[in-house]
Amino acid sequence: MPAALCGVVGFKPTAGRLSNSGLLPLNWTVGMPGILAATVEDTLIAYAAIADQSKQSPLQQPELNLPMLTRTRSMPSIRLAKYAKWFDDSSEDIRSLCGKALQMLRTHYGWESVDVTVPEIEEMRLAHYVTMGSECTASLAAKYLDSMDRSEVGWDVRIALSAYGSFSSRDYLSAQRLRCRQMYFHEKIFETADAIVTPMTGVTAYALQDDALRTGELDYINGAALVRYSIAGNFLGLPAITVPVGYDRGGLPVGLQFIGRPWSEATLLHLAYAMQEACGKKVHRKPKVHYDLLTKE
Repeated sequence: MPAALCGVVGFKPTAGRLSNSGLLPLNWTVGMPGILAATVEDTLIAYAAIADQSKQSPLQQPELNLPMLTRTRSMPSIRLAKYAKWFDDSSEDIRSLCGKALQMLRTHYGWESVDVTVPEIEEMRLAHYVTMGSECTASLAAKYLDSMDRSEVGWDVRIALSAYGSFSSRDYLSAQRLRCRQMYFHEKIFETADAIVTPMTGVTAYALQDDALRTGELDYINGAALVRYSIAGNFLGLPAITVPVGYDRGGLPVGLQFIGRPWSEATLLHLAYAMQEACGKKVHRKPKVHYDLLTKE
């Protein structure tokens, strides 16, 4: 999601592929590390460097497979699953740019889109929220929340903590049942498609409200639109990658997302590289404030 907002590539492998060692386990079943990089090539280099290839992995993950991106054009026909109602639940500019990007893949590579339905998306969103909130609260409770002066934090944090603290163990268990149900739905989609394609966010980056520094950020409408398409990757632990596909009328970046079956990182990197090549240089603009760390003074 942050990658799409700033016009770069974002890559989150299958849960467990990148080590969480050294990270505070705020969300032990939802939060996981990922990669932000300027290009798909850079993303692949970072992934190869930090992927967990330990033989002690409790997930029995398959051997790491690093793709040769120059072989992308020789890939067999790819089928991209698209749930139109979900795909189109975004701003007009995002919907248009992502639709054109899909058409480019058909033109350049002959890959096809297949219409699917992802059932119970709203229920999945709520289950993700309950899981994330419950795990955050449990993780922070003993060390921070019991001694925290809530008058010192913004209203946004206070509202979130009140909501998170209202969830019961029964709510958490119900959310995990919905997680298993959604895994089944997604597995059925992957029986007929190589990846699910969506916009990365429902809106582009938006201006903070004037009182955000005083009260915290309380724009939940835009906030919900930002995370609309990241739930499957976070909640279900599926690998996902986003690649820039253009700019809206305000000059803000737009990203297209590919969600894959577990351990399909190599396929997703190929798809992102294909999208990057099809879009060409028009999706890369130098930021207004730019520091080239590789240039010698």
